[in-house]
Amino acid sequence: METFLLKLKELSSAEDFLQYFGVPFEQSVVNVSRLHILKRFFQYIRQENLLAQSDELELYTAYRTQLMKAYADFVKSTPAQEKVFKVFQDTNGRQHVSLDNLRASLPQRMAA
Repeated sequence: METFLLKLKELSSAEDFLQYFGVPFEQSVVNVSRLHILKRFFQYIRQENLLAQSDELELYTAYRTQLMKAYADFVKSTPAQEKVFKVFQDTNGRQHVSLDNLRASLPQRMAA
């Protein structure tokens, strides 16, 4: 299992993970949702309690399945719809800024 975990530590991008696990992907989907895919992937791993497995082949297969599932979530949906990150959960994908806050952020006009 050490070999598997060492290899995982070398992976740094969504593309690295998808290529390592042999998951076919469209670059356009990854470009928009890379962080969302990885976060969802790790959520699925925790939900399935895969961190406790010890057999490398079973672990690889289980991780691959969860990565395919996470990637598929963003092929058929958007990050705003999937609400993986807190910002989407709290505001439904919209940020609310009051007019007073906007005015306060503008530089003060100097009198001529």
